[in-house]
Amino acid sequence: MKVCIIGAGAIGGFIGTRLAMTGHDVVALARGATLGALRKHGWRLRQSGKLLGAPARASEATAELGPQDLVVIAVKGQSLPDVAPLIQPLLEPHTLVLPAMNGVPWWFGRGVQALESAPLACVDPGGVVSKAIPFEQVIGCAVYIGASTSEPGLVEHHTGDKLIIGEPASGVSERVQGLGHALKQAGIEIAVSAGVRRDIWYKLMGNLTMNPLSAITGAPTDRLLADPLVRGFCSAAMHEASAVGAQIGCAIDQQPEDRHAMTLKLGSIRPSMLQDVEAGRTLELDAIVSVVRELAQRVGIATPNIDALLGVTRLFARTRGLYPA
Repeated sequence: MKVCIIGAGAIGGFIGTRLAMTGHDVVALARGATLGALRKHGWRLRQSGKLLGAPARASEATAELGPQDLVVIAVKGQSLPDVAPLIQPLLEPHTLVLPAMNGVPWWFGRGVQALESAPLACVDPGGVVSKAIPFEQVIGCAVYIGASTSEPGLVEHHTGDKLIIGEPASGVSERVQGLGHALKQAGIEIAVSAGVRRDIWYKLMGNLTMNPLSAITGAPTDRLLADPLVRGFCSAAMHEASAVGAQIGCAIDQQPEDRHAMTLKLGSIRPSMLQDVEAGRTLELDAIVSVVRELAQRVGIATPNIDALLGVTRLFARTRGLYPA
């Protein structure tokens, strides 16, 4: 395949390196230090104690990269409205677009009667993303890869190497199975789902509380859940998110306490939002928390705990210049 990675950070760099090592023609849309590192060193990934690599071609202009078979979007949610209009030169009618991103994606309201009247403003302001990326070419994705960048262009793999992929409109298609096979051949664990919207919502219900609370407190996940008051607050917010999910076709049967037990088994995790605070990067708050409140309002469900979580985290981030005023 001809593949373009948009956002060659931790997740994009992991996927890009694995695909390039398998022989696919993998290019990157990048800028700044990451662009320079890719041009100088190529794709680099440290996994299981080994430094893996492959040649890379990178540019800050999509017109120089040309049409692709697969476009992997791995930017932070707050960057997507600026990036989406640049994608057009990469697209042909057969091109697949795989958003390997955290949180609720811009297309999530498609097929849900209560949400189709307007784009999700938190993640698709003015519908700019929907206009730039045809829904028919999107493949849904939930990411379970723990990785970071120790320097521009160098990905450090920590845990997990799984992607759940599926048709946004549900069902299993030949194109998703073909993409899954190619990713699996590249050494990425793949699950093809007939209901990827629910998989995305399931992952979100864990990120919804752990990410912002770790950002505010500086505490890893195990310390958050060790405090009974914090744990109770997380459970209350998750119950609200579960009620929203039930209204938009993403019912989750798992109870918060069962989810907490699963999180604790992972050990002392420092979520991505905490890593962003420590690095002085803007927070991916809208795709993980703000959009849940927006969805709740649009289906008529009260979410006082999620509202409080959003307000406190937003104020915390704004006072540090990590979220727009």
